[in-house]
Parts: sequence; structure tokens; C-alpha cells
Amino acid sequence: MLRVKFTKENYLQYISHLDLMRLFNRTFRRANIPIKYSEGYNPQPKFSIANPLSLGIESISEYMDIELEEEIPVEDFISSMNRELPKDIRIIEGKYIEGDKSLSSLVAWSYYEIKFVTNNLNNRQLDKLIEAWLKKENITIIRIRRKKGREIKKEQNIKPLIGNIVLNGQWTIDNGQLIELNCLLKAGDRGNLKPTDFINAMDKEFDLHIDPDTVDIKRIGLYLENNGEIQAPI
Repeated sequence: MLRVKFTKENYLQYISHLDLMRLFNRTFRRANIPIKYSEGYNPQPKFSIANPLSLGIESISEYMDIELEEEIPVEDFISSMNRELPKDIRIIEGKYIEGDKSLSSLVAWSYYEIKFVTNNLNNRQLDKLIEAWLKKENITIIRIRRKKGREIKKEQNIKPLIGNIVLNGQWTIDNGQLIELNCLLKAGDRGNLKPTDFINAMDKEFDLHIDPDTVDIKRIGLYLENNGEIQAPI
């Protein structure tokens, strides 16, 4: 199994997961990659992308597992793929791994860089607010889903889904204050917190009046968890 790390930036943050899969499928063919195919009436290339991003979120740390008919040098794979891929998707690292566990089942955490503008801090120190917030036993959000035409609301405690929050900077600008922070959020099959839900929870808690048009989210890390230790997939 070949595991690779790739980027998804700029305008390609708006490509859907399905279209991204189609893009890679075409690229494998154009780059003459000896990828394995499933059996049956409609054979499909055997590759998977871990923890797909929502539309509008950039990333410099996406991962994909690929099954090949035969091993080829990782450097050859990277150069062949990057010649065919659009410039805002780059394969930047790769490694052959052992085992048959899916990458999606192993991913446990996502690390994000988030920027936004608020006009309602009123000289409050956001780092102190965050520190107190994380000491709470419960941080709840309202999940809304529809069932048989009815809207069902359910509270969820997201406190266990937040690993840490680091405030990188807080700057005064013309229309308020620009905030930049990093946050480690649970991801994968054992719990998942979208960065948009995290931002909405923080906005509500601190009454920040965040301008949604200023929110910029980038995934900068994706991690596995093994016996309580957080590790990079490669």
C-alpha cells in the first residue's frame, strides 16, 4: 500500500470530494500509474482519501492510500502525478506501508489554522476567554437533522472533541480585530467535529459577532492516535 500526502489549495478548495476522486482517477490513467482495480462488472481504482474536507476549506495535509499492481519508486510516482495534476493539488510526500487497515479508520485528529474578524471583543483578552472555556465540563452545540419532514434538534457536548486551542495572534484592523488561532479537533470514525461547528460554538459562547465572510480555514495536519500517542500518518 502506498500512502501519500497532498495539498488542496486556492480555488480547488471548492472542488467536491466526488470530483476530487474523479480527478485522481483521471490522473492515475494519464500518469500511467499501475493502480489496482476492483473486480466485477464496473471495476473501480482502489484508492481512498482520509477524512474528506468540506467545500471551502484549504489543506496542506491531505492523505490518500493507493493499492498498486506493482511497486514503483515513490519519487517516480510523485513526479508523474504532479506533471498531470493541477497546480493547486501537489503530491508532496509518500511511503509504502504495511497492514490493511483503512486510513479513514485510523485517523483521529485534524489540526486547523483558522482566521476571522470580530468587532465585539471590546478589549477582552481572547486567550483568557478560551482558557476558561476549555475548563468547562460541557461545551454544547445544537445538531439539527430532518426525519420524515420533521426537524429534530439534539444537544451535543463537543468538549471531548476539542484537543487544544492556540491563539496565534489578535490584531486591530479597520473593521474590528483579526484573530488567528490553531485548533486540534477530533476527526474520523470515533468522533468528528467540523471546524465550522467549532467556530459557531466559540462565536456563540463569546458573542464575537464573527463576520462569516472573513472566516478562513486551512487544515495543516491530520493525525492518527496509537495508544494515546498522536502520530503523523507517514
